[in-house]
Amino acid sequence: MFSFQNVSFYKSVAEMHDLPSDSKGEIAFAGRSNAGKSSVINTLTNRNRLAFVSKKPGRTQLINLFKISGYDEQFLVDLPGYGYAEVPQAVRAKWNKLLNNYLQQRESLKGLVLIMDVRHPFKPLDIQMLDWFMPKGKAVHILLTKADKLSKLRANETLKDIKLFLQESAYSRCSVQLFSSTAPLGIEDASTMIHKWITNE
Repeated sequence: MFSFQNVSFYKSVAEMHDLPSDSKGEIAFAGRSNAGKSSVINTLTNRNRLAFVSKKPGRTQLINLFKISGYDEQFLVDLPGYGYAEVPQAVRAKWNKLLNNYLQQRESLKGLVLIMDVRHPFKPLDIQMLDWFMPKGKAVHILLTKADKLSKLRANETLKDIKLFLQESAYSRCSVQLFSSTAPLGIEDASTMIHKWITNE
């Protein structure tokens, strides 16, 4: 299994112009607040607190970049979580603009890892994220997190239903898998997919 253990925090930015100009490739992680995005990044990198895990949704308010050692100027990118109602409207509007601009304009972005709680997949804002990003023609891999919260049978039935939905929708290019940071489940598959994007395989 490919390991992201040699990953270190690089910088946090609030505006597009503060992103690294010499980036050769970026893999972005996006998801609704409390879907488990930070836990996914920490699990894949085998680090406890590389990405901050908060019990309070909506904490990630900046684009956080983590540099991948051994790969020329390539980064894992933790995007602000979306969909948390208690965040002020003005803040949500700023996040939405930042997310939209990043997903549509960032040329060094190689792929998007879209994180959804397996118990609550494909909420309207998840669809919006896909609608922003899919026209770019770049890779999208969906992680259905917290799979340990369902029985194995129920989790696999949900995965089957979502694969069918994707095949019959405008999002047929997306790949999808079950994932759990605590079980653990799906870590090797997710790591392999992301490594392929990084190495342009």
